Amino acid sequence: MLRGERVVLRARRDTDVPILHTALYDDIATRVLVDGRPWRPVPVDQSPYRPSMDDGGTDDGRATFTVAQVSDDAPVGAASLWGIDSHNRLGHLGMSLLPEYRGRGYGSEVVQLLCRYGFELRGLHRLQLETLADNAAMMRTAAAAGFTQEGVLRGCAWVAGRFVDEAIYGLLADEWRSG
Repeated sequence: MLRGERVVLRARRDTDVPILHTALYDDIATRVLVDGRPWRPVPVDQSPYRPSMDDGGTDDGRATFTVAQVSDDAPVGAASLWGIDSHNRLGHLGMSLLPEYRGRGYGSEVVQLLCRYGFELRGLHRLQLETLADNAAMMRTAAAAGFTQEGVLRGCAWVAGRFVDEAIYGLLADEWRSG
């Protein structure tokens, strides 16, 4: 478990799944913003949030966490380090918070904990995140964590019936340590 001041990143539990599935997967408006694949109805017993489906235990290229409050261990979102490439020592990070926890500073803490995991515990050299170019909150969070905007992929994401740009951010281990 990775502990911050207000949140922890911990292993996914079966009791987390209905909460995360309903708030993050079944909410189409949220889901289409965080996943490049088309949304389709999926029952909770087949949820992508199930630990057995996405726990990182057998896939060294992915580490998936539940974001929970320190105060009561209640789930407030999901986070992952994915696309981990141990040869080039890089990975991508992503997160999604339940709507009622957005805009309260939790995202900044989650990004810092994911950086700690990637750089200190996995020994990665580079972390990258991709976000829709109109996601001002994530762009501010990335910049505050020391990430540099490295480019924009124009019209690369099909979201809710239109193509939108995606911004690419990167952070190197030495930049994180000195920041």
